[in-house]
Amino acid sequence: MPNDSIRIYTQVEQGKAWISQYRGCLPVFACVLGFTETALIPGISAAGSTPEDRKYTACADAEFLYYGAEHQPQYPLPPLMAGASPVLISRAVVEALKIPVYLFNAGLPQFPAVPAIDLGGLPARCLSTGKAMDAATVKHLLEQALIWGDRLAAEVGQSYVILSECVVGGTTTALAILTALGIDAVGKVNSSHPICNHQQKWQVVQAGLQKIPRNSDPLELMAAVGDPMQVVVAGMAIAASRRCGVMLAGGTQMLAVYALTTAISQAYDLFWQPTQVIVGTTRWVAEDPTGGTVDLALHLDKSTKNQSIIPTLLSTQLSFANSRYPQLQAYEQGFVKEGVGAGAACIAAHLYQNWQEYQLLAAIEDQFERLSQFVMRNS
Repeated sequence: MPNDSIRIYTQVEQGKAWISQYRGCLPVFACVLGFTETALIPGISAAGSTPEDRKYTACADAEFLYYGAEHQPQYPLPPLMAGASPVLISRAVVEALKIPVYLFNAGLPQFPAVPAIDLGGLPARCLSTGKAMDAATVKHLLEQALIWGDRLAAEVGQSYVILSECVVGGTTTALAILTALGIDAVGKVNSSHPICNHQQKWQVVQAGLQKIPRNSDPLELMAAVGDPMQVVVAGMAIAASRRCGVMLAGGTQMLAVYALTTAISQAYDLFWQPTQVIVGTTRWVAEDPTGGTVDLALHLDKSTKNQSIIPTLLSTQLSFANSRYPQLQAYEQGFVKEGVGAGAACIAAHLYQNWQEYQLLAAIEDQFERLSQFVMRNS
């Protein structure tokens, strides 16, 4: 392995080559915000205590990522069932390393209170309807994504782009897309819950899949059971990979995006460079005993719909076992796990300035401390 801070789980040699190519490079951090009404199903997600809270999670995370702790937010970070938002991790890194941040609104119920690039999307309906998005919206989002992927690649030059997401309920839409593409993902996806609610997710997904016409192409599958982030990140990855490195920032959701990227590129004859695209996440996701992230990555070439490629999956080895804060220690009990590119941000810190675990922990705890003090002063 390259060092003790990063672990590569699949395509090890390819992963080592990617790391070697981009060590010492400052990336650009893009976060694609989206919403699916799947998130409103009671108990489907722990990224917000109530369905009402979950409507605003993406806006709150975007605001904190962009402005940091000492900012009076229009959308405060919502209370979680346990733990602290993963955006604390991402913000700690982008602030310390001065990583440029781009925010994209792929489809939210309300505009975020940050300078976000509006891609002209809409929130998705619940995937159980089998009509999550209009076909025209999906096509438009793909076209915008290809344009912006190229622009981001031009911005980074010889470096790489981190493509992160914030979509509450996104692991359920990921399960839907993976299954629709013919990949055996049941019981393998992750969740913000300490024990993944596989049965609940599968019931929702089955309801949507039953309504999909046979022989649907990838964009039709997206329209049926997807969310707006997925097609955007897939399009950006296709375009950016032609010119630079790409780190898909997340676990289950980004494995679904990787499979979708492969399917879209084949269905529409869009050139991309798969070896330039890796999936980067946290140890809490990659080694989640209630999911099967590594197994899922290895199954991406079992698709019945396309000849998918096994991606390089790697993770930061960051631990919160020695944190002073119970809200961070909760990650070690399986809460939260990942989001807003948290794992990828840590990997970027290792690559760019060889940050070790203690440096990451100190920066993240500093964010938590500053946020807690700001909330107390303003309450």
